[in-house]
Amino acid sequence: MQEIERKFLVKRNESFKTMASSCSHIQQGYMACKGATVRIRMRDDKAYLTIKGPSKNGGMSRFEFEREILVEEAKEMLTLCRGGMIEKTRWLVPYEGHIFEVDEFHGINEGLLFAEVELQSETEKFARPPFLGKEVTGDKHFYNSHLLLNPYPLWRASLPEEYR
Repeated sequence: MQEIERKFLVKRNESFKTMASSCSHIQQGYMACKGATVRIRMRDDKAYLTIKGPSKNGGMSRFEFEREILVEEAKEMLTLCRGGMIEKTRWLVPYEGHIFEVDEFHGINEGLLFAEVELQSETEKFARPPFLGKEVTGDKHFYNSHLLLNPYPLWRASLPEEYR
């Protein structure tokens, strides 16, 4: 399956929280794999195995395979993951026909906020909610697997003040 998404910084005013329809706690880790990203994710009381191919078109699209797995399996697999874990709260914000996923990071990436929106095509138009800021699609800093090796505090100063 082809995943098409765009990523954006989120303005610090936290207005997205009042617009959210739900939120969930996520823990995830990554397994070493050449040419693909293999992720184990626990989201509240469910678990998933995800394999993503290399990014195309400036980071906007890539192959994605995801299956639900047993929580016990996920816990065991997470012990095999390299570099620690990503922890975040994901806020789901419906806005004019799209769902924006706002990730609020904890732990080593505390303070980082960004949003993603999944699209049906690379040229699909969508309305931008008021909390959405600068687009960062394709910027490696905002790949969760990259955040384990290069945590947010190391490059926070490179972002405009309104996003720090």
